[in-house]
Amino acid sequence: MRKSDAISILKADHDAVKTLFKDFESAETTREKSAIARRAILELKIHTAIEEEIFYPAVRKALKKAIGKAETTELMDEADEEHHVAKLLIAELETMQASDDHWAGKFTVLSENILHHVKEEETEMFAKVRKLDLDLEALGAEMMARKEALKTDGVPAFAEQTLIARFGIADSPAEASRVR
Repeated sequence: MRKSDAISILKADHDAVKTLFKDFESAETTREKSAIARRAILELKIHTAIEEEIFYPAVRKALKKAIGKAETTELMDEADEEHHVAKLLIAELETMQASDDHWAGKFTVLSENILHHVKEEETEMFAKVRKLDLDLEALGAEMMARKEALKTDGVPAFAEQTLIARFGIADSPAEASRVR
């Protein structure tokens, strides 16, 4: 695989956020943690967008053609749900201040969920994708173009952000701890 193919691009994104997660753990001040978290969240939002808009649909289509519906649904549905949980956590974090109760804990949970997701993508999904009839170079070029557009124009709000903005953080442990 070349560095411009779809899988290499996604792996580079994974490596970047893994580094940010480690930096977050070793940061000593709330200000440092906040800056690192903001960078990680932006990276995750862009990465999630290119996966959901370009990579996942192409993989779903190729898997369905090559393997059949049952396996396609299981593998890709889990990835979609992991994205959903990550986007809920991101949306919640974006309504909070780094000094808020549970903010650092919530970011740590986000990083743990992402690390789990990355491991599954890199060990299960990508191995299957490499065997499919997909032009990973062309897919990579499309992903890079979209990535650059998102960096320039910003990432559109996703449904989870709208939900959290409209209704707040439902059943928040941080809110519950204030009541006690």
